[in-house]
Amino acid sequence: MDVEVDGAYANIALPRAIRAARLNRQDAAYATNLTYGTLRMQGRWDALLAHCMDRQDIDPEVRVLLRMGAHQLLDMNTPPHAAIHETVMLARNKIGSGASGFTNAVLRRVSERSLKQWQDQLKDDHGKVNSVGFLSDWFSHPRWIVRALSESLRAHGRSHKDLISVLRAHNEPAAVALVARKISVSKLRADIERGRMTSQPGYLVDSAVLLQGGDPGRVFAVKDRLAGVQDEGSQLVARTFAAAPIAGPDRAWLDMCAGPGGKTATLAAFNPNVTIFANEVHEHRLDLVADSVEPWADRVNLRLGDGRDIGLEEPERYDRVLIDAPCTGIGALRRRPEARWNKEASDALDLVKLQLSLLESGWQALRSGGVLGYATCSPYLAETTQVVDTFLMGRPDAEVLNANAIASGESTREFTNDGNYLQLWPDEHKSDAMYLALIKKR
Repeated sequence: MDVEVDGAYANIALPRAIRAARLNRQDAAYATNLTYGTLRMQGRWDALLAHCMDRQDIDPEVRVLLRMGAHQLLDMNTPPHAAIHETVMLARNKIGSGASGFTNAVLRRVSERSLKQWQDQLKDDHGKVNSVGFLSDWFSHPRWIVRALSESLRAHGRSHKDLISVLRAHNEPAAVALVARKISVSKLRADIERGRMTSQPGYLVDSAVLLQGGDPGRVFAVKDRLAGVQDEGSQLVARTFAAAPIAGPDRAWLDMCAGPGGKTATLAAFNPNVTIFANEVHEHRLDLVADSVEPWADRVNLRLGDGRDIGLEEPERYDRVLIDAPCTGIGALRRRPEARWNKEASDALDLVKLQLSLLESGWQALRSGGVLGYATCSPYLAETTQVVDTFLMGRPDAEVLNANAIASGESTREFTNDGNYLQLWPDEHKSDAMYLALIKKR
């Protein structure tokens, strides 16, 4: 309800609720699976529930309970009598007897069919298996995101058939990725083992370790900032940006949108001979950056200000400029189960204006011979390739580098995609759908 009504973030609200309820480890795991699963798949459950109700104008509390009941019945394999009874009792205790009777009737209708039968029902509703409507309902994504992913896949040389693979990957919980910064990977894995947790090597980069369950906050290397929590795609973007060839000195780097500091810390850890200027427009996020980069505080200068002003204030000062731009974030849906429901296609319109302004400012702040990196945690063409192409129009001093070739040198995988822009995918690369363009100033 915090997420549904108040716009709370599940990864913040849920741990707080679990602590308040003093749940043991097993019950906490169950509550997490139920909460995250319900939020992630609520589009599917709403589509099924519509077939089980004579009216759709129900209170948010009832709708949330029905989604939770449907998720237990059809995804968690909870025995029907238990799933229905517990949800009905919640409705009676939290809302009232009228809601409990309605909840009981609706969930009994849900339980009359298997998940496969409900899938067939949705296919009949939309006529075609590959229609946007069916894919949206079954894989629980807003329609605009389904269309955006389909367009981006085709633009980056993949098939529309790959869309189902990406949608499915968004609905699978992501492994927690750690980055070894001031510690070797082998020592980091030994540290994890001492904490009675297990791990495996990263998939994309040799600096990554994937935690197999458990709380990363219990890893001593993470507590001591020798390692950090960072998606493998984000690690690869930082390393690819740092590896891009430039002409002349390579000492002063600008991270224009540094918060919360993960990329800044990785850049500082892997590049000991540079000074990084970490800019952030929000003071509370700059505090997060300061915490992340504490081991490299002597080489990271914190800067509070609007990135759009840096170009005028410090023209041609930096050898490299990284713009990890604010975006819709639809490339990280594995980690934020509720995020898909909080975004609209129109959100990108205002973001594109901001992204172009940041690019203009970053270009002014970059010296001749230097490299600008433009990154987003989104594959949406409106805020990736189209923004960069718009920025490049009428710029004879701009040379687009092959980010795929450079990334291949920094990754354990080879990127053979057509074109110069790097686009990662959750199904193919086991990472967030990060995007990176590298532009050299002639």
